[in-house]
Amino acid sequence: MTAAVDPDCSEWDVIVLGGAAAGENAAQYASQFSGLSSVLVESHLLGGECSYWACMPSKALLRPVEVVDAAAHLPGVSAQLDAAGVLARRDRVINGLDDSSQVAWALGTGIDVVRGYGRLDGERTVMVDGPNGSARTLTARHAVVIDTGSCPAVPDVPGLRAALPWTSRDVTTMREVPRRVVVLGGGVVACEAATWLRGLGVAELTVVHRGERLLARYEPFAGTLVGEELRDSGVRLCLGRSMTQVERSDAHDTGQGRVHGGEVSVTLDDGTVIVADEVVVATGRTPNTGDIGLETVGLPPGGYLDVDDHQGVQGAAGTWLYAIGDVCGRALLTHMGKYQARIAGEVIAARAGGSTDLPSAAAGHVGLPQVVFTSPEIGSAGMTEQQARDAGIDAEVVEYDLGALAGTYVMRADYRGRAKLVVDRANDLVVGATFAGAGIAELVHSATTAIVGSIPVSTLWHVVPSYPTASEIWLRLLETLRSQRHAALRR
Repeated sequence: MTAAVDPDCSEWDVIVLGGAAAGENAAQYASQFSGLSSVLVESHLLGGECSYWACMPSKALLRPVEVVDAAAHLPGVSAQLDAAGVLARRDRVINGLDDSSQVAWALGTGIDVVRGYGRLDGERTVMVDGPNGSARTLTARHAVVIDTGSCPAVPDVPGLRAALPWTSRDVTTMREVPRRVVVLGGGVVACEAATWLRGLGVAELTVVHRGERLLARYEPFAGTLVGEELRDSGVRLCLGRSMTQVERSDAHDTGQGRVHGGEVSVTLDDGTVIVADEVVVATGRTPNTGDIGLETVGLPPGGYLDVDDHQGVQGAAGTWLYAIGDVCGRALLTHMGKYQARIAGEVIAARAGGSTDLPSAAAGHVGLPQVVFTSPEIGSAGMTEQQARDAGIDAEVVEYDLGALAGTYVMRADYRGRAKLVVDRANDLVVGATFAGAGIAELVHSATTAIVGSIPVSTLWHVVPSYPTASEIWLRLLETLRSQRHAALRR
């Protein structure tokens, strides 16, 4: 769908370079109450990675696997997964890779859309290469916001790139379920992909990760529990191992989400050889900043953009250039990118109106909520214990078995899970929380509220959890913390 934009129009108050979810928010928040005009410049699908190749399709694949797993732990209940039906539902969730509804939303909100690949060309100027070879110059009266996102990083393993491995885009939009798969990586994308691949019927699934544990950025018990569940489901974990060679004699581009040729041979650093039908690379991401004209405004191309708490790009003259989402490197999470976008949009509107009372993104990054939709789910907010200690905080920690709650027992009698709070002893404030267990995703917001709101532990005592629910974990953690403190006083 082509946006109804006057082809002769070349000037807006705000230009957003990249029309992903964060970019949409930036354009909306900059213009909705200020009267400023805004435009999204996007060469592909409006809505970006999250809507079509990341958050939405991955959760559409994971939810059926979760339901079947829950049913398996409830006597008297049975559920069966139909892979073809799951993939069909995934396609509906991502609107068949059609962004017409996203474009309609933007236009209905008063945001213009220009199709094409945009690059900076000096201060407040964007050059756009159109889909038909056309070129046009756009000028921003007030601000340009960069939301060009990131792309999968493929490590320099001999033969890996030549084998045309799947990346996150392939595995979320898979058109067929391979019988044998090797997943390279041990972070969020790797663990979630392994969860749905096994659930959808991959017979031989191997995860190769150079680290000694999965989900290394979380509390240690998170990766341990996820690893145990994967092993129990039949997944082979090769931890502390690296790929040294990948061979595929007939690799060819069969299209996104389809097996890219014949069988592939993967050699590990201990000499192990694994033969599979496809390799999934999930080893991190790199920012899309190499070809967006940063050099025309005095910034080096190719890296993450350093921003202040107003999302203003450091090193650029003036206050006209902003960056949000993955390109900042602050938190590669859609919800944090959208938060940054809301801040940037409000800052732009405030500055355009002459105000010096500017919102800051500092508080929101303190809470930093994250959910990994594996089995079990992993949810966290704020800091881990190690991060707190590295920051010089006198950290007091408390843990509790989530399986010991009435609320989780009614979910499944063999519930496995754990929770942990990190408390700043100096001011008695929660600075971090981690939950691992089935259905814990909704606990994360309460932890984020406690952290961002700086709610003292003494006040949290009066936040009564409903019974029987998993939120009772807050009471048990606080009770255990009180017991620990009394024991310390008696010593």
